Amino acid sequence: MSTAMRQMPEQSGRVGEGRGEAALQPASDETRGPSQEHQGTGSAKQETGAGTLLDAALTRENLHAAWKRVKANKGAAGVDGLDIEHTQRLLQTKWPQIRQELLAGRYRPAPVRRVMIPKPDGSQRELGIPTVVDRLIQQALLQVLQPLIDPTFSDHSHGFRPGRRAHDAVKAARAYVQSGKRVVVDVDLAKFFDRVNHDILMDRLKRRIADTAVLRLIRAYLNAGIMDGGVKVERQQGTPQGGPLSPLLANVLLDDVDKALEARGYHFARYADDANVYVSSMKAGERVMAWLRKLYGKLKLQINEAKSAVASAFGRKFLGYELWVAKGREVKCKVAGKALDNFKARIRQLTCRSGGRSMAQVVDGLRPYLLGWKAYFGLAQTPQVWRKLDKWVRHRLRAIQLKHWRRPRTIYRELRALGADDDVAKRVALYCCRWWRNSAMLLNSVLPVTYFDRMGVPRLS
Repeated sequence: MSTAMRQMPEQSGRVGEGRGEAALQPASDETRGPSQEHQGTGSAKQETGAGTLLDAALTRENLHAAWKRVKANKGAAGVDGLDIEHTQRLLQTKWPQIRQELLAGRYRPAPVRRVMIPKPDGSQRELGIPTVVDRLIQQALLQVLQPLIDPTFSDHSHGFRPGRRAHDAVKAARAYVQSGKRVVVDVDLAKFFDRVNHDILMDRLKRRIADTAVLRLIRAYLNAGIMDGGVKVERQQGTPQGGPLSPLLANVLLDDVDKALEARGYHFARYADDANVYVSSMKAGERVMAWLRKLYGKLKLQINEAKSAVASAFGRKFLGYELWVAKGREVKCKVAGKALDNFKARIRQLTCRSGGRSMAQVVDGLRPYLLGWKAYFGLAQTPQVWRKLDKWVRHRLRAIQLKHWRRPRTIYRELRALGADDDVAKRVALYCCRWWRNSAMLLNSVLPVTYFDRMGVPRLS
């Protein structure tokens, strides 16, 4: 990739610095060559300090930062079958040609590869995996467009924005309910990414940027189609999840509704296509829901009636969290029941006793999931729940350890080596085949929490 970048004509310019989920290294000025204008990119210009937006996206520093991000995200190969490593070798010879096609407006993105991801409820989510080359180009565009477009979004939008995350949306929801807005208009859009209207989206995008070369390229990505079973399927709507640009484009489209809610002074929080509006009464909530149906209808989007509702803010799930009232009428957060069920189902998979894995391998698979889950649900104010989950996870690990030792003589020997009393070691070894029941009570004193701490098992509590 470095070789390919050295072959690029140098241009002057500066790319804006991003933060948060779109965080990137700030680009520096390239002063060794004059800026160049290229034919075939359109006459409209957006001032960025380096000619057109496409010029800024294709500067050496911006592409290097984009490549680092694509490489860090890893990801599967697209329809060309080329992974990160193979694409890097390809770009060393092909990038100058690809870059010239981009600047001349002749570049045609490859179709995305369709991948169906199972969801916990049994349904499937469709992902569209672009080729690594297209992910690089999209990421380079994102790094230039996000600093220009993101400041125009509503402060109530928290999804896929620099310096913002799901925790901000949950905190906002909790504050609204604490202030007395105890009724929520919970809106979920039906197959949002599959139903994005290309014409409406491009119209909203044109209001924010004037570079026709970038607009033409984004339109090409929207029209690239999707490859399913070796057959290319043309698409007139939808932005398949999986490309770096999709979240930004989704926020561009949904910002219309955000601004309309803001204009009427409503309290709301949105994360991607999940939006909660908080009001004081059920009657007001029904009016807001009817109004939102019209707003989304103008964007040719449809509300999922099965998952949307006007209801009490307590007991409704928002981004995996639920709200509850503690002593002193303080509103607090807890992990939603469905999220807990999904957690336990995943832990059962990771700690299956018939996996034929060593304890070290089990812990290596368990650690990243526990750390990620703890980081996301760190807002939950339910210490007792955390302690129960910790106890349950270690119970399962003790059962795995007992089964690994298996024979009574081995169990006795290993427990004695760990400092167990002779009587305790004998009683545990006597019931060697009752893995689950035998892994509680007496075994807790021999394999305490500190034993698993030393193995690297994170604590949730």
